[in-house]
Amino acid sequence: MKIKIILATLMLFGITTTAQPPQEPHKPPTVEERLKKTNTILQKEMQLNTTQQTAVKKIFTNFFNTADKLHGNEPPSTATINPTIKAKMDNLIKERDEEVKKILTQEQYKKYETAAKKLHPPKPTGQNEPPPPPPLQ
Repeated sequence: MKIKIILATLMLFGITTTAQPPQEPHKPPTVEERLKKTNTILQKEMQLNTTQQTAVKKIFTNFFNTADKLHGNEPPSTATINPTIKAKMDNLIKERDEEVKKILTQEQYKKYETAAKKLHPPKPTGQNEPPPPPPLQ
């Protein structure tokens, strides 16, 4: 009798877990979604005035659009580490930060440097490591 109950439970569990619809692949956030998140974080950390908010929004809009073009169809979180793309991205980030620095006070920029770390999405495991060297032939 116990075996029948256990088998019935296992079958029911199997049916409920397989009856779920397949999940769609993760869709990267849009530029507008990233701008909203960026504005929320920066405003909380630095209390930007209206002029600064407008200028920072313009800088980040340009940054996100350029970064999207740089990465092409692959979102940055799934793209393999390409040294050329990484160098271009690093340069793009440096240019963005230099433009932001011109708008903020020194005190605000120090807060921006701390807040900027919160803006980056978490990297999947293994992406902090450099790619393996090519095999010797």
